[in-house]
Amino acid sequence: MDRFSELKAFSLVASTGGFSSAARHLGLAPSSVARLIDALEKRIGATLLNRSTRSVTLTDNGRAYYESALQILEHMEAADNAAAAHESEPQGLLRITAPVTFCTMYIAPVISELGRRHPKLQLEFHLSDGFNNMIDESIDVAIRIGANDDQPNLIARRLTSHERIICASPAYLSAHGVPQEPVDLLAHNCLQFAYDGARRGWRLRRDGHVEDIGVHGNLTINNAEVLRRAALDGMGVVMLADWLVREDLAAGKLTRVLADYQANPGAMDVGLYAMYPVNRRGSIKVRAFVDLLAEQLQRSQPHAAAEAAPH
Repeated sequence: MDRFSELKAFSLVASTGGFSSAARHLGLAPSSVARLIDALEKRIGATLLNRSTRSVTLTDNGRAYYESALQILEHMEAADNAAAAHESEPQGLLRITAPVTFCTMYIAPVISELGRRHPKLQLEFHLSDGFNNMIDESIDVAIRIGANDDQPNLIARRLTSHERIICASPAYLSAHGVPQEPVDLLAHNCLQFAYDGARRGWRLRRDGHVEDIGVHGNLTINNAEVLRRAALDGMGVVMLADWLVREDLAAGKLTRVLADYQANPGAMDVGLYAMYPVNRRGSIKVRAFVDLLAEQLQRSQPHAAAEAAPH
């Protein structure tokens, strides 16, 4: 069998944890993927995967082999991209995932420009405020907001910092009072974003001191625009991205509270990132999209200019 096909199949099974997900990515039947792995293990004389009815995990030999396989595949992808860069423009399908509201505000305005610059490029968007499995869903680039957790299979390009604002409508604050200290939030109806997992509460920091406040309220939802609308309607206090509420604050529709505190639901070092698998490092279509988005952010957020340099 083709050694490259074996290597690709093994890497996908290892990264996704299953034959079915790897098969979907490759457009093959799970039985075909299993035969590729069997042929690979027979050829090198070592067991790479522990198989059970519920999961597939790497053996010790498999972990070492997986690290080498990723490097080989990355080098091959980089070589292909380097050669293509001299011969062609960005083309083919580019699959992108991004938060819903951010895409509406910052990505949608540049889609037509991307099409004009690169007419051979085909775009497919998967919008979600959760985190997609990039390998399993064959995503080329993900726009993510949060801390840059070290993920060995992904490259993260920081596009800009990400500040969150605690605010409420003037009407709500007039009726319920203005929080002066983080602990005062416990007496307010705090509208919360539904993050993946069991995370609850807000974290505030001032002068190096961090306070975790177990806020509560009658609305939790995984869509930032709905939270913004609820806050504008006087429903409660909310923590939202500065880029989402900047105009509302300037117009007096929302009022910032606890402005001398840095606020986040979790880690404090938060940014906006373009993330892509290591084997897309030299992809000219990924770079074309990310560079244009960086340009858009620099126009709309001048402080982003110094942070969006490619890595």
